[in-house]
Amino acid sequence: MNNLASAGRYFLIISCELLALFIGVSFLVALLQEFISEETLRNVLGKPRKWLGNILGAALGAVTPFCSCSTIPIMVGLLNGGAPFGATMSFLISSPLLNPVILALFLTMLGWKIALIYGVLTFVCAVLLGALWERLGLAGDYKKVQLESACCCDCETSKPIAKPVTRNEKVRHAGAQTWTLFRQVVPYLIIGAGIGAFIYGFVPEEFIIRVAGPGKPWAIPVAAVIGVPMYIRVETIIPIGAVLMEKGMSLGALMALIIGGAGASIPEVTLLASIFKPRLVAAFVITILAVAMLSGFIFQVFQLSLL
Repeated sequence: MNNLASAGRYFLIISCELLALFIGVSFLVALLQEFISEETLRNVLGKPRKWLGNILGAALGAVTPFCSCSTIPIMVGLLNGGAPFGATMSFLISSPLLNPVILALFLTMLGWKIALIYGVLTFVCAVLLGALWERLGLAGDYKKVQLESACCCDCETSKPIAKPVTRNEKVRHAGAQTWTLFRQVVPYLIIGAGIGAFIYGFVPEEFIIRVAGPGKPWAIPVAAVIGVPMYIRVETIIPIGAVLMEKGMSLGALMALIIGGAGASIPEVTLLASIFKPRLVAAFVITILAVAMLSGFIFQVFQLSLL
């Protein structure tokens, strides 16, 4: 009975915190996105040269919290419009992994140090991988297709008929976008909080430590690979991960799971296979998994240094 009460109390507290945080951050980001259209993205990415383009591509991906299903049509529009390949790939990698909503969840659930390291790692990897793929000549592996709508999950990607013009219209439109996104994501937040509450109340710490504790380095590559078919949204896994860490799970394994699942999910890879040639699809999957494992081991060292 005490376990059930603890789990229920944890669920109520964490659900309220997550929902309030999500609404606030999402509204601020939606306001920002009212001023960042696809044309703006194309213009910004088309001007810089070399590394600056990759840096800007990763930065723009970081302030556009799309899931991979809505990021990919934007990426196709950028490439078809003449945006540099490397900079656009940095945008593709950064967008589902690094955005204000994810960073806010990390900050709230796991602390500022973990949020900072995660943000720096994913940003640097997005910049470097975009530049590397362009240097390897993978730009020719893009099929130059037209992709009007390609949502592979339950996200709504329809565009408004009329673009807001006045400031009040933009605020109202941002509010409507926030509400739409909230309705899409709230089930995942509740599921994550519910699973986290169950683990908090009923799963023994000894079991978590034995399976995926800091002394189990093999848990990191396993978590990275498992994350791909699981396709767990970051909004779901972060509250679960916070409890798993409290119970003794390795921080490295958790980060490998998050990056592997969010960065190279099966729906995303399937969609990319329709617009990329096999060599570029393979490069995408291999590099994302490598980043997930590398980040996992870096976080593992960070965690062990604090023990």
